Amino acid sequence: MDHPHGPEWDAYVVEHVRYLQTLLASGSLLASGPLKQTPLRAGFLIFRAPGIETVRELIAADPFAREGLIASLDIQQWDPLFGLLEDFSSQQLPPALAALTVKPSA
Repeated sequence: MDHPHGPEWDAYVVEHVRYLQTLLASGSLLASGPLKQTPLRAGFLIFRAPGIETVRELIAADPFAREGLIASLDIQQWDPLFGLLEDFSSQQLPPALAALTVKPSA
């Protein structure tokens, strides 16, 4: 999500972060933080939700959304099959990757 610069952002950023902290505590949000070197202030959030509609509802409840401070928003579904977040994935490898069903040992 992109945010305009200005005093409005400053006025609501603490409330926004407190809201994100509640989502982290509930397990709905896995990670959040600012994007660097973007034209507008921008944040990247990784949600854990049953579907896109739930994510839309969580974002709609954000103080930045309530105050009209989200200039643009892009919601994408992602399946972290590999890496640090793979425990949150579907664990459903595409058929072409079926040979990778066994994790390599460290």
